[in-house]
Amino acid sequence: MSIIKTVGVVGAGTMGLGIAQMAAMAGYRTLLFDVNNEAINTALKLIEKNLDKGIEKGKISLNEKELTLRNIEKVTVLDELKADLIIEAIIEKLEVKQALFAQLELVNAEHTILATNTSSIPITQIASGLKRPEQVFGLHFFNPAHIMKLVEVISGASTGEKVINHVTDFVKSIGKTMVLAADSPGFIVNRVARHYYVEGLKVLEEGVSEVDGIDRLLEASGFKMGPFRLMDLIGVDTNFSVTTSMFNAFHQDAKFRPSRIQQQKVDAGHWGKKSGKGFYTY
Repeated sequence: MSIIKTVGVVGAGTMGLGIAQMAAMAGYRTLLFDVNNEAINTALKLIEKNLDKGIEKGKISLNEKELTLRNIEKVTVLDELKADLIIEAIIEKLEVKQALFAQLELVNAEHTILATNTSSIPITQIASGLKRPEQVFGLHFFNPAHIMKLVEVISGASTGEKVINHVTDFVKSIGKTMVLAADSPGFIVNRVARHYYVEGLKVLEEGVSEVDGIDRLLEASGFKMGPFRLMDLIGVDTNFSVTTSMFNAFHQDAKFRPSRIQQQKVDAGHWGKKSGKGFYTY
């Protein structure tokens, strides 16, 4: 029998709101926390918009929408975020994630499971220094989380077997397809996909083609989105952060080298769709 009844989500951004929506739709009492109260309000509006689209497409009923929204509660003080499973979906920085989990560990029960939605940082590093590293694991969703079926489940060196069993049940309960991955930088998807972005950027740097030309060619080859359109959707800043993290994790292996063009976009605040401008203008 699963111990997971209440799910906490830290971070009300694109990933966090999608994860919270899925948990609430599955019937879990869902606590959504963010340091910015307005971010939570925006997230709740976007969740309602997602649910309305689901009704339009005949995938959910009005009653299911209302139940989902009732299952979500706002939390504005981190020390009040107490749940059986807490999933962080915050900035991709090791020290920030470690500090967050250390604080959550202090205010939560011993059985509380701490999950990270990291896409590139090894779980063992995130769990190091915690009193209960066996309660930490990786639960990597893909954007948009309420639509994409795949979830990578990653055990750290100390993750307990019971935790993985509880997590497996949780992932199944929210209708996702689970793949177990080893605790290696980038895990499976980001390690393989990294070169889709990195090589696209190298082609651009070398003047082989323009952004639109590279995208159109790859889309014509069968990819749903070209690398630049996809980076704009994910967030140019997020994508750059993951590439930098993997570059460092693999001891500056040249094949993971971050692009100067992407660095410039990040510095200019051209982060993609969410900022109105990235490699394309929205």
